[in-house]
Amino acid sequence: MTINNSFNLIHGDSFEILPKFNNEFDLIFADPPYFLSNDGLSIQSGKIVSVNKGTWDKGKNINEIDEFNLKWLDLAKSALKDSGSIMVSGTYHNIFSIGNALQKLGYKILNIITWQKTNPPPNFSCRYLTHSTEQIIWARKSEKHKHIFHYELMKFLNGDKQMKDVWEFPAIAPWEKTCGKHPTQKPLALLVRLILMASDSKSVICDPFAGSATTGIAANLLGRNFVGIEKEQEFIKIALARKAKLEIEKSDFRKKIRDLAILDKQKDSLFEFHKKI
Repeated sequence: MTINNSFNLIHGDSFEILPKFNNEFDLIFADPPYFLSNDGLSIQSGKIVSVNKGTWDKGKNINEIDEFNLKWLDLAKSALKDSGSIMVSGTYHNIFSIGNALQKLGYKILNIITWQKTNPPPNFSCRYLTHSTEQIIWARKSEKHKHIFHYELMKFLNGDKQMKDVWEFPAIAPWEKTCGKHPTQKPLALLVRLILMASDSKSVICDPFAGSATTGIAANLLGRNFVGIEKEQEFIKIALARKAKLEIEKSDFRKKIRDLAILDKQKDSLFEFHKKI
């Protein structure tokens, strides 16, 4: 399939669309279903709410979850370039299945990045610890081929110290919800750092479960081309509205994201970094 512009959003099923791409993507970020919609309750903005996200997130038994993850990760591996890498977000609901599938398929796991939320919802049941983190498994396609990793850039953003695998970010800010809210939307600052870390200015980024296209907005902010796949029409509408807003307010977006604000402030002294990123 031809990638002919910077923001390609495809309405469809990843199991049908991913096979159309072969050895084309430098980086895949995926936020697949966590399968946690089980009619339970949580607290959001001080109110009791249902944990249900939609039919696409309805719980499955462990064998079905494993089969689902093996299938899409196998398709993703074929769509990646030999030097490509993949990042998959999850919680305890699905992350062990993801890790198992990655190893079965021959990916090389590089890191498990922990996103520590500064403002997690409280524990509704008071029967266990408050869930305040999500994990992102980063793996490369091949044992043999070198992946992209901007070590020096990450070190610079971390105050000239090696970047660790625990990152602290708040949940999405109000300005990220003005076009509508996806129920599992990730903060733009998190995706910006991930893409900065593991891609170059010429990289093509894919998100097979695009949702409201946070991955695409982050990719375009950094000058990368983006291909997203999304089944739900309501989320595509939000994604397109966000893209239109980005075109008008790109400089404002960059100022609101810490890593980009730092890089833009030091642009002249970071010329070599900016050629790559």
